Amino acid sequence: MEALATSKHIRISPRKARLVANLIRGKSVDEALGILALTPKKASPILKKIMLSAAANVKFKNDGAVAMDNDTIIVKEIRIDEGATMKRIRPRAQGRAFRILKRTSHIKVVVEA
Repeated sequence: MEALATSKHIRISPRKARLVANLIRGKSVDEALGILALTPKKASPILKKIMLSAAANVKFKNDGAVAMDNDTIIVKEIRIDEGATMKRIRPRAQGRAFRILKRTSHIKVVVEA
């Protein structure tokens, strides 16, 4: 049985979030949460929240028939796609303007029991 959790328009660059996602792909939820607790990146608490949501979803889908622990639930897929990019302008010398790109991410976590 598998379940998923998604989160869209998260204000973090997909490239930076993928660094953390690669650490937890294929691990059990307990092991992944331990790794995220010790990873000093901005994406860590974001991925932790989505991971807990996916684990709760698989427990809910199972309808409580079998008591599940987080160590029996595996992170089957974690996908970080690029979301909409916010364009901003930074004033520069002599009336010029440089563009600032504020990138967002769409995160999808699939777990399997």
